[in-house]
Amino acid sequence: MFKTENQKYRLVKKEAGYEIRFYPQATFATIYSSGTSYKSVASNGFRKLAGYIFGGNDQGKSISMTAPVRMAFNEKGSSMSFVMPEKYTEATLPVPKDENVHISKSTAQYVAVITFNGYASDEKIKEQQIALQQLLDKNKVKTTGDFTFLGYNAPYQFIGRKNEVIIPIEWKE
Repeated sequence: MFKTENQKYRLVKKEAGYEIRFYPQATFATIYSSGTSYKSVASNGFRKLAGYIFGGNDQGKSISMTAPVRMAFNEKGSSMSFVMPEKYTEATLPVPKDENVHISKSTAQYVAVITFNGYASDEKIKEQQIALQQLLDKNKVKTTGDFTFLGYNAPYQFIGRKNEVIIPIEWKE
């Protein structure tokens, strides 16, 4: 069976109900949208990014799909990002033909992570974000930014679906 490359991270600590992880820098292909919900961004954003990795670039080159697909939303708008395979850098990636696809490098960060199964929806994502925030508040963990939704599975995968909500945090090791 085909194995999808997952974004690298290091597990720092396992807590009751959530994990602390360190994510090193990674290269992302991202689109921005005025949509403010999962539902409003998911399919259109996915199509644009899939177009880029399936040859919609200056080299006509296919780039392997990775996991997770990252989505961030707030009242101002949203973004959807594909993590690029580790072998690529900003300099070695083909240039997107669609000017709405932006290539960038993420900053290394510590995050708190809560995992949930099944298909994602705005309601489920919000529920998990609130649950994670409550756990962090209870444990006096300081957050440093907005949450991001991580989706790991293709839409046609019905069983064994994995989703996560992450929140960047202040953390010292």
